[in-house]
Amino acid sequence: MIELLSSFSWTQLLQPQWYIENGGLWLLLFVVFAETGLFAGFFLPGDTLLFIAGIYAHNIGEGPNAEPGLAYQFLKHFNLGHIQNEWVDLIILWILISLCGVLGNMIGYWTGRKVGPAMYNWKENFFFKRRYLEQAHDFYEKHGGGAIIVARFLPFIRTFAPIVAGIVGMNKAKFTFYNIIGCVAWVFSMLFAGHFLQKWLMASFGFDLKQHLEYIVLGIVIITTAPVIIKLVGGKKKAAATAAGSNATAENADSSFSGK
Repeated sequence: MIELLSSFSWTQLLQPQWYIENGGLWLLLFVVFAETGLFAGFFLPGDTLLFIAGIYAHNIGEGPNAEPGLAYQFLKHFNLGHIQNEWVDLIILWILISLCGVLGNMIGYWTGRKVGPAMYNWKENFFFKRRYLEQAHDFYEKHGGGAIIVARFLPFIRTFAPIVAGIVGMNKAKFTFYNIIGCVAWVFSMLFAGHFLQKWLMASFGFDLKQHLEYIVLGIVIITTAPVIIKLVGGKKKAAATAAGSNATAENADSSFSGK
């Protein structure tokens, strides 16, 4: 522990493999919960962390020196560590991670119900950005309850979507339904994609994704943040066009009035 703390750097919080290598399954579960339960999702690498968790689900390393994967860290506590089956490992991780995601969202929803409106007046800091809350609110207004599902696949938005649902008074049963569907789908897509892409590339080309994690991180970040960036840029252009149109209308009205 002392050695880990002495070599710690804040930049490591942005590196998904650091969580896997140093905290294993339990840190992974905490991060998934914290993304929405502790409003820390804007800097935690949720999508890439799940994808890489899929790569390490069954084993860590290759060949005779390979160690049991992430699921083993759970199974061994129930004397089931002897089970070495990739499907069992994936399903165990799928269930555990989904549960943490659902719980985190429920905490976010409860926070929105209790203190949500006051959050618009909170002072901004490293862990809280008001613009993310406003973006989540706009996203919810546009997509309704389905935003809870879609938001799971969008960084920043997923952190504040459950809070917004609580603020606007979304029915608890309805929110819970969308919450479960969104979390299960998100975890399944990222986890299984990472595992089977690694397996296919190794079998077909001998290409080990574990040796190229930085490119995986970069690719997933681009894919998942592109919709948010496009939305922000499009929103600013639309707002600018609307403002320009309003000014032009006002000028025409003034000219007409002056002419009279």
